[in-house]
Amino acid sequence: MTGTDTRKAAVVAFAQTDHVRAADGLSEVEMLLPVLREVLDRTGLSTGEIDFTCSGSSDYLAGRPFSFTMALDGVGAWPPISESHVEMDGAWALYEAWVKLLTGEADTALVYAWGKSSPGDLPMVLTRQLDPYYLAPLWPDSVSLAALQARSVLDAGLADEEELAGIAARSRRAAEDNPHVRQRGPAARTAGGYLAAPLRAHDVPPVTDGAAAVVLAAGDAVDRLTDHPVWISGMDHRIEAHGLGVRDLTDSPSTRLAAERAGLFDPGAPPPDIAELHAPFTSQEVILRNALRLGEETVVNPSGGPLAANPVMAAGLVRIGEAAARLARGEGRRAVAHATSGPCLQHNLVAVLDTDGAAEGEPR
Repeated sequence: MTGTDTRKAAVVAFAQTDHVRAADGLSEVEMLLPVLREVLDRTGLSTGEIDFTCSGSSDYLAGRPFSFTMALDGVGAWPPISESHVEMDGAWALYEAWVKLLTGEADTALVYAWGKSSPGDLPMVLTRQLDPYYLAPLWPDSVSLAALQARSVLDAGLADEEELAGIAARSRRAAEDNPHVRQRGPAARTAGGYLAAPLRAHDVPPVTDGAAAVVLAAGDAVDRLTDHPVWISGMDHRIEAHGLGVRDLTDSPSTRLAAERAGLFDPGAPPPDIAELHAPFTSQEVILRNALRLGEETVVNPSGGPLAANPVMAAGLVRIGEAAARLARGEGRRAVAHATSGPCLQHNLVAVLDTDGAAEGEPR
């Protein structure tokens, strides 16, 4: 889905926590509140001036139902707000807010997401995403399933273990300039034992607690709120079959289709300068680069990506925010951001961002 001829929406502010291994001393609200205040301060808006609020999280991580209602304390109980929630990564909450802005039902939107993975056994918690009849009763954890996918990638000749280690090392180097991530610095290449062959520790994302927030705007609100809008020229999400046995784990057709519908492959469109990919495992970056047709001219995960910090339910929103922030700083003119959910890249969202969405004479 792309922006309408008469209405476009832009990212006007982004904020995130300093992601940590375990935010033991903080509740979800206490973790969220500084981020919400920071992103609103950057626009000069108050909560009451936001037309629409949407959040993304998971009750399975919190260990209690309707946990998102408690997080609303960070937004404020008064004045009453127009609010929605998705039991997904915050990237899907941003998609809902974006559609709201394109239809003209709102001019401003606050999107936020959070995840505390540390209290439980995350790989086992994620088995709740699996088919409840055939896969979930076997209790395959998320790392073991990713290892099956990685083995498929290696057996297909798309990469080898040294290349996967290179992806991890590049992500760690990029993360050295990012104060918000959990892991940075050099990683040992092909050192240490396997967690689940062929995946080693550097191929797997770190357990992370963290949160992120984005403010979107459309219409006249864009000029009021920022001098450097980053336009969402297109966004789409698609899903694969639930059963892993009927999928080719070396490919991601849902990512490719979402990118096509979002306008990434439009004739005459330049390749993206930046790609922020939600690839929690090194082998998944190989798959996503192929699906998105990324070449050497595109810088992949300059933030360090989820291999440096992976706050589940916020990592996809962080990818959009990181890409937008770099464009706003003048580090490129076009970017693609990707988010995923489910085992082995089951559900994928692609957003195309640019700084040229309001060229002279083009309506906003």
